[in-house]
Amino acid sequence: MIEARGLTKVYGEKTAVAGINFTVEAGRVTGFLGPNGAGKSTTMRMIMGLDRPTSGSVTVNGVPFDRHHAPLRDVGALLDAKAVHTSRSAYNHLLAMAATHSIPKKRVHEVIEMTGLADVAKKKVGGFSLGMGQRLGIAAALLGDPQTVILDEPVNGLDPEGVVWVRNLVKYLASEGRTVFLSSHLMSEMAVTADHLIVIGRGKIIADAPIQDIINGKGRIRTRVRTDQPDQLMQLLAGEGVSVELQDNELLEVTGLDPRRIARAALDSHVMIYELTPLQASLEEAYMELTKDEVEYHSLITTGDNAPVPSGGN
Repeated sequence: MIEARGLTKVYGEKTAVAGINFTVEAGRVTGFLGPNGAGKSTTMRMIMGLDRPTSGSVTVNGVPFDRHHAPLRDVGALLDAKAVHTSRSAYNHLLAMAATHSIPKKRVHEVIEMTGLADVAKKKVGGFSLGMGQRLGIAAALLGDPQTVILDEPVNGLDPEGVVWVRNLVKYLASEGRTVFLSSHLMSEMAVTADHLIVIGRGKIIADAPIQDIINGKGRIRTRVRTDQPDQLMQLLAGEGVSVELQDNELLEVTGLDPRRIARAALDSHVMIYELTPLQASLEEAYMELTKDEVEYHSLITTGDNAPVPSGGN
């Protein structure tokens, strides 16, 4: 379990993390989301004892990280896959880490096999691709068979097979009762991997709930409606906060209106509809809605007519 209480980090005049409270429970995959500059990396570094909180506290399994007598056996983390000695082989890198905690060579071989590094284990890490570097970082995180696993962008650079492997791995670890804390910018992957989400924006927690609750709570209601009177139905449904788009001659997509209200409006005006399908909001939509006012960095996208269009970064 990871527990943060009043966790705060200030750099000069900038407050990176502002008195946040959260609990990452064992037995489930907890996703950690937020725009660039939101405080995700700072929070993870404080959990791992790499940054000291300005105030507040964060513990792993009831103890601050720097008080664990055998950290690799308690907490495994991938925060920066490039933090390796590039002239060493993958095997020697893991062997050196194992030696610091009296971890047997047998475990080094196990994590090499587990992460698909067997064919490159004797090659220098400096020649690894981004994806192979990620696999090595995950192998290092699992080396001590820890109760708590923290992974920052673990699927970065992995091919589709590798992405599925990470997904199944973290789910398996959680099923064993371990604490799994996972950060990623890939919403589609987080949607099928995480059980619970913590969302941070401008250093504050803006959501902490089961993933489906977040999707249901912030994703706008969308409904696919098919009718042979689309123009009339569009006029009936028009209103503040409601968007109605004509998809083809007889198909509408209605956003912001409950399907029952659509059906009632059509019935009252004798407009026949022969499809009424609620559409599941996506995690990406819910996330964008949650963080729309929390984006610190904005870019400009230039359209074909050279008009700048603001784009929120994440």
